[in-house]
Amino acid sequence: MSSGRVQSKPRVRVGTWPQPALPAALAPAGVGLVPQSAAMLRRWMAAEAGPGRLLPWLPVAFGSGIAGYFAADHEPVPFVAAAVAAGLVGLCIVLRRRPGFAALALAAAVAAGFACAALKTARLAHGVLARPVFAATVKGFVESREERERADRFVLRVAEIDVPRRELSLDRVRLSVRKGTAPAVGSFVEVKASLRPPLSPLRPGSYDFARDLYFQGIGATGFVTGQVRTVPAPGDGGWWLRYAAMLQTMRDAIDARIRAALTGDARAIATALLTGRRDALTTPVNDALFISGLGHVLSISGYHMAVVAGAVFFAVRALLALSPALVAGSPIKKWSAAVALVAAAFYLLLSGAEVATQRSFLMTGVVLIAVMADRRAITFRTLAIAAMIVLVLAPEALVHPSFQMSFAATLGLVALIAEGMPALFARSESSALARFALWGGREVTMLALASTIAGLATLPYAAFHFHRVTPYGLLANVAAMPVVSAVVMPAGLLGLLAMPFGFDGVFWRVMEAGIDWMIVVSQWVAALPGAVGRVAAFGAGPLALASFGIIVLGLFRTPLRLAGAVLLVMAAAWVWQTEQPDILVSADGRHVAVRGPEGRLRLMQSGKDAFLTKEWLAADADPRGAGDAAMTAGVSCDDAGCVAPLRDGGFVALSAQADAYADDCRRAVVMIARGQPPAGCQALVINQASLRSSGALALRRTAAGFARQAEKPAGRDRPWSPATPAEEGAAAGPAASGRPPDATPPEAALED
Repeated sequence: MSSGRVQSKPRVRVGTWPQPALPAALAPAGVGLVPQSAAMLRRWMAAEAGPGRLLPWLPVAFGSGIAGYFAADHEPVPFVAAAVAAGLVGLCIVLRRRPGFAALALAAAVAAGFACAALKTARLAHGVLARPVFAATVKGFVESREERERADRFVLRVAEIDVPRRELSLDRVRLSVRKGTAPAVGSFVEVKASLRPPLSPLRPGSYDFARDLYFQGIGATGFVTGQVRTVPAPGDGGWWLRYAAMLQTMRDAIDARIRAALTGDARAIATALLTGRRDALTTPVNDALFISGLGHVLSISGYHMAVVAGAVFFAVRALLALSPALVAGSPIKKWSAAVALVAAAFYLLLSGAEVATQRSFLMTGVVLIAVMADRRAITFRTLAIAAMIVLVLAPEALVHPSFQMSFAATLGLVALIAEGMPALFARSESSALARFALWGGREVTMLALASTIAGLATLPYAAFHFHRVTPYGLLANVAAMPVVSAVVMPAGLLGLLAMPFGFDGVFWRVMEAGIDWMIVVSQWVAALPGAVGRVAAFGAGPLALASFGIIVLGLFRTPLRLAGAVLLVMAAAWVWQTEQPDILVSADGRHVAVRGPEGRLRLMQSGKDAFLTKEWLAADADPRGAGDAAMTAGVSCDDAGCVAPLRDGGFVALSAQADAYADDCRRAVVMIARGQPPAGCQALVINQASLRSSGALALRRTAAGFARQAEKPAGRDRPWSPATPAEEGAAAGPAASGRPPDATPPEAALED
């Protein structure tokens, strides 16, 4: 059939004749190759810059602005940043149809991200404890509480704080208390507490817990030193506190029912999946889950939200489809999406609405709203909109591993759905392929591909934040996640629905069976040879390069996407060339690690801090434990201090007494002292006063001496890590040793 179009012959202008092609033997080498390559490159670039291709890059630019804000040495003026962003946005509106609009829009997005982060910090401005307080009386409302392995902890909204001979202004504090004695949410209590500043990075470049706490409104951490007394409240605490108390009561009731039916690790995991309460897991199971790559199951995230919403969506749609009248005359798909959205919102509230869960709900909500609006649910546009919403509401999420890993994995999965699924599910006349599909081969293949892509996409972030990779993560996820998706989570949802009627016990036992299978898989995978993949610490530069490579691989549609693979290779080479420090000094000066002649760290310390030692060893890709006797091999200690050799033959001294200063100054190349050594000391001296200003230090031996990297470089002053003048540090005396007893280990931040 004719298409209705008149096919005309190509016209040749008068006087223009095609030139005869030269025979291949007579053509000069390379003639036409460069112009053809340049033309092809221009076509690819034009395709990447085509209509609809700008939107996915806007959250990338917005996030780059946020990253720039967090990299600043001191706090910018928020209203200046906002004015610049507003001006660029205004220019975009005026010049929206002019050449160069895309570049201007990206610049405006960068400025907007920077301004958004600055304004959020200014809006949340609150006091941060600068020096330890060993005796404080604090009154306030309990806003949240959680159970930990060795102790419970709760967040107290401070109404009144009394410290002898000091004036303090704190909005919230987080306190640890003996296990089982945390007060109820919503109660007004008075406690005696020892307070410490929020935990700063344990070494230069490591994770900043103080920054996380600042954006939660917490200005100090510590522990209760006496009894928790409930006292009359000055008011009701507001509607938010009543809401929090109601949800806590609901979570406690669910937890009580699970405790009545389950025990041990299965109970702890079931509680974590349904209520977000991270109860105590035994150490072997906890380690096995993270080593095998199944640790993401413990934190309510995008996967859990998708399973809940998906299960409700398909269950409601199946029930409505039983009525032919509804199928014929009603939009049951949209109705199902609306019910699933409500279920996801309830799950968000029930699980505590942490930042990672909020982000997951936003992503799921955008997808369900797209279904209700008759739009494609899973696209790069959907991902871009969800990312923008999260970054606008919580710009601090950008520097959190959960955001980075979640959106990297989602970007890879969306690319798989856009590129891989059409090819995998394409029709074929092959009977072998038909039988393969009939027996679930395609589903297994998609699960394996999804696990592989998600694992590869999150690998740089796991290596950067946790110094480990999971070589067998694909095997563990393929073996365990179908059971978690098809058995554990649906049984948990049915248990919640059956609780009011008293028939929930059977569902908890079904849930337990699925959890037991997951634990068996994790322990089996963790026991395989080479299951623990360790990566030494590296800087933010390789991570940023790898992130851009992942983005290019995911968002580009032409062969230019291969540039992303090149960037990933360059990032890996950069990581490989990263040199590790020869000396590490803790912020309190009580712990020093020295790289000995065999190339491994040796520990000198005048205190005990297993958490710090564990972090230092992990960052050095060292498999030894904190209690390993080899950690102190070659270290000589007495009452005056400790001495350890460097790998080049020099010595490092940790001087504990003033009468050892003269000898240490003469014999050591580096000396860590509490006080001021005598004038003319030949060693590089690091004392308490300098550490008060610099924080933790990393030193690397060079031909010219020692290159220093400080946790707080000179001139750095941020609200969550305020600069400390040298004279104040000298007057303050020794810094607090060790970490606060309630500091969250890095594994707790691993939220998929």
